Amino acid sequence: MVLEMKVPSPGESITEVEIAEWLVEDGDYVEKDQAIAEVDSDKATLELPAEESGIITLKAEVGDAVAVGEVVCLIDTSAEKPEGSSDASEKKEDTKKEEPKKEAPKKEEPKKETYASGTPSPAAKKILDEKGIEPSSVSGSGKDGRITKDDAVKAKPSMGTPTGGSRGESRSKLSMLRRKVAERLVAAKNETAMLTTFNEVDMSAIFELRSQYKEEFKNKHGVSLGFMSFFTKAVIRALQMYPAVNSMIDGKEMITYEFCDISIAVSGPKGLMVPVIRNAENLTFRGIESEVKRLAIRAREGEITVDEMTGGTFTITNGGVFGSMLSTPIINPPQSGILGMHNIVERAIVRDGAIAIAPVMYVALSYDHRIIDGKESVGFLVAVKEALESPEELLMDGNVKKALEL
Repeated sequence: MVLEMKVPSPGESITEVEIAEWLVEDGDYVEKDQAIAEVDSDKATLELPAEESGIITLKAEVGDAVAVGEVVCLIDTSAEKPEGSSDASEKKEDTKKEEPKKEAPKKEEPKKETYASGTPSPAAKKILDEKGIEPSSVSGSGKDGRITKDDAVKAKPSMGTPTGGSRGESRSKLSMLRRKVAERLVAAKNETAMLTTFNEVDMSAIFELRSQYKEEFKNKHGVSLGFMSFFTKAVIRALQMYPAVNSMIDGKEMITYEFCDISIAVSGPKGLMVPVIRNAENLTFRGIESEVKRLAIRAREGEITVDEMTGGTFTITNGGVFGSMLSTPIINPPQSGILGMHNIVERAIVRDGAIAIAPVMYVALSYDHRIIDGKESVGFLVAVKEALESPEELLMDGNVKKALEL
């Protein structure tokens, strides 16, 4: 019996996928549930498991876009497993054949160079070669147009003239995920009234808390006490104070959410992923850090699912991990706001009327001005700043150990 394997639906609204990589070869024997291919949708990279055991015949090539429900391979389930073949869980071993020795190529005599406008003298040629200038681009003042040493010394490369460096290029097809991200970013710029407001945060209080409790926190909970839990808590507090930022436009209506599903931007092997922390308002510091770690690992290992990236009412992105000082993050539609975190640098600030050195982070809020006014956007970012600068009072109800479950 020959089984037709069709592309399953990876999620709602997805109509096609792209074959990113075949993990087996045409004619291989595959086991049931063995991963046979990786496919890209516009939201994630997913593995395609074999539905039955048998000999496989591939019907699509890497890079092909195939519709959901289309046949991508055939599996001959009546075929018996070849003797001596390895188990499905084991990797194939490459068989190396000894290649015949090749005779050394004969050395070719160097070709003599000829020039269109005069021949340089040996001294002039050496100077031109050092400068990376083609003799054909130099006018000689010597006899019969010969290029003299003086001509070579005065010669300058013209603007835009290749000077001997590499000028190679490569071309590769964008993955479906990357193309979709590009489309969404352009749409966000074109279809929203996006503005960005900025502020700075003195991170001294958070530094002190992390320095005092991070080891105890990690030993008890098995996760690090990072900055993301503080920022997520601060964002949730600000969203509850300014619900318009936790809203989005649907046609002629504005939807305001009573829950906080926080999207976190994560860099994965296939590009930017934005998994969602569901009902983050109900999570403790430990809960947020555990969920951030879980989602980040799944994104980096290519195991994140469409459901885990669907939805989200507000996004937090951290360009600081790559060294970014300041940026204007682009809204993740249909959301109406995104908070950009940046690197932390010791800067001179004024504290209690005196200049002090403090770890400072610049933060940016990009928002859709169609439903979020300037007063709300600025108020939201100030609320985030206040919470981060007074975390014990505003995020921990004055009891650090209880908030950290220590």
